[in-house]
Order: sequence, then structure tokens, then C-alpha cells
Amino acid sequence: MSSGGKQDGGAAAGGEEERKTSWPEVVGLPVEKAKKVILKDMPDADIVVLPAGSPVTKDFRPNRVRIFVDTVADTPTIG
Repeated sequence: MSSGGKQDGGAAAGGEEERKTSWPEVVGLPVEKAKKVILKDMPDADIVVLPAGSPVTKDFRPNRVRIFVDTVADTPTIG
């Protein structure tokens, strides 16, 4: 951010970077690559991979990052 961070009582003052809250650049990537990108920006992330449309709790956890996937990667077969 070019404005020097948030004005929230000094939490971002003193050279601290704002914490990233979303990763649109990982849309379309394989899950493992997306995880690596997210963990590079947020090493303490608790990444949860879920099928798209899954019901989720509404509680906020600042370290949780949910990745929703909906792509079938291989041909489903019986057996």
C-alpha cells in the first residue's frame, strides 16, 4: 500500500507491513502450489482445503485460510 498502512492506532506504524488477507493470484493453480504461495506470505497459516460450496463455520480465525476446490483432476473409475 502506498499510503503507509492502516490508521488503526499505530498497529501498522513503525515499518510493519499490513498482513495479506486474500490471494487472487492462486486461482487456477493446483492446491499444492497455492499452499506454497500462501505460506510464503503467511508462514503461520492453517490452510484448510474444502470442496467448493462446502458449508463452513462463521467464526473468524486470523490464521485460517480456506481453499475451495471444484476441479476433477482425473477420470473417476469404479474399483
